[in-house]
Amino acid sequence: MFGGHFYHKRIRTAVSVFGSLFNNLYVIRKNSSNEVISQGKVPLSYGSRSDFLARLDDMANGEGAERKVAIKLPRMSFDITNMEYDNQRQLPKMNTISKAINNTVSSRQKLYAATPYDIGFELNIYAKNQDDALQIVEQILPYFTPQYTVTVKPFADIPSLLEDVPISLGSVVMQDNFEGALGDRRTIVYSLDFDMKILLHGPLSDDGQQIIRDVRTNYFLQNADSDEYIHTIKVLPTPNGVTADSD
Repeated sequence: MFGGHFYHKRIRTAVSVFGSLFNNLYVIRKNSSNEVISQGKVPLSYGSRSDFLARLDDMANGEGAERKVAIKLPRMSFDITNMEYDNQRQLPKMNTISKAINNTVSSRQKLYAATPYDIGFELNIYAKNQDDALQIVEQILPYFTPQYTVTVKPFADIPSLLEDVPISLGSVVMQDNFEGALGDRRTIVYSLDFDMKILLHGPLSDDGQQIIRDVRTNYFLQNADSDEYIHTIKVLPTPNGVTADSD
């Protein structure tokens, strides 16, 4: 039933776009005189919260384990939590997007209507103290009201095609389950749930769809007995061999 390989990297692009939103956040520490004493960029990586928490727990097993794990706080991680079909955004399935085939003047390729999906992301913020965590959270929340929209180019070979991708913030949950001794390591975790709306496209069809290169309009004068032919307007590309990439 299914045949022919195609891969538009739409989900991979969605992961890259989501991660790029949060890859330039900083934590600044000041002294009692309000002077900056340190500034650090918050690392961001792809991975589940459980994996990072397990690695952070291992750091309590001695200095050797800490050097092996090599995780410093604060930091962030994100991963995909779910994917769900969104029938509210589905367009008529026979709608198409077409593009001219390179170096040809008579045929086009086409894409049928995309399939809308919602991708759930979870962004996790890990910090040793509440102030570091709140600095990161406050640099994120004002941009989502609760939606932030980015524009992407879904296909590298169709640069004129742009898509608006809404990203919505659903919830913010803070976890601080520290119950150890005063000198034990503490980890505060903020979990932010996001929903990204993307479009998944099928294969690019190359079925020889013809490009209209000859348009003719006939004019008639309507009479009681019969219509009298008057004139024909003919429109052709000039020069005749012009391609879709020409000016």
